[in-house]
Amino acid sequence: MKECILEDKVCTNCGECEKCDLNPEKICDNCGKCIDSDADYNEIEIEEIVLNL
Repeated sequence: MKECILEDKVCTNCGECEKCDLNPEKICDNCGKCIDSDADYNEIEIEEIVLNL
């Protein structure tokens, strides 16, 4: 079973983790606007790579 990345529970495919941090009405399109550009460095943790073959 897949685990929820937002809460300590089993994933129910609710889609909450797919929402944009700046506009919760939209699905994240990886535009990067939510990443703080004034930081000394930026870090993004890659949790999964999905290949659409």
